Amino acid sequence: MNEHPRIGLGIDVHRLEAGRTCTLAGVPFPGSPVGPVGHSDGDAVLHAACDAVLGAAGLDDLGTLFPDKDPANRGRASAEFCAAAMLRVHQEGLRVLSMDVVVETEAPKLQPMRRAMRDRLAQLFGLSADRVNVKGKTGEKVDAIGRGEAMRATVVVLLGPL
Repeated sequence: MNEHPRIGLGIDVHRLEAGRTCTLAGVPFPGSPVGPVGHSDGDAVLHAACDAVLGAAGLDDLGTLFPDKDPANRGRASAEFCAAAMLRVHQEGLRVLSMDVVVETEAPKLQPMRRAMRDRLAQLFGLSADRVNVKGKTGEKVDAIGRGEAMRATVVVLLGPL
């Protein structure tokens, strides 16, 4: 039985390109000058969150479950990955207790959409929004993130028994 809390960490990086749709944590960022490049919808936050919950449960990672070589995953909404990940987590007798998210990017700016991101993450992972935090950081002009060429999402989750 899974009676003790478990912690998981997920990290995802995506290149950014001008003119691409930007969706983070399942929330569209209309008017964003750049968007992530990915086989699916490129939602780095949801990819990192899935890896965090799967890892905490001791399950295969997102890339193993939904390989980018599989044409069925091309353009796929990352919310579908979340539903599949949570089904597996629940089958292990676990649930998400809390989630902490850091997004490193020069653009888009997260502040206007932080509340919507928290609400959507809470909905997708089955917890209340006060158990989710989302923080935005810049790259301070250092490396690909600081130059606006990429974004990185890092997510830590705590799982506990159902």
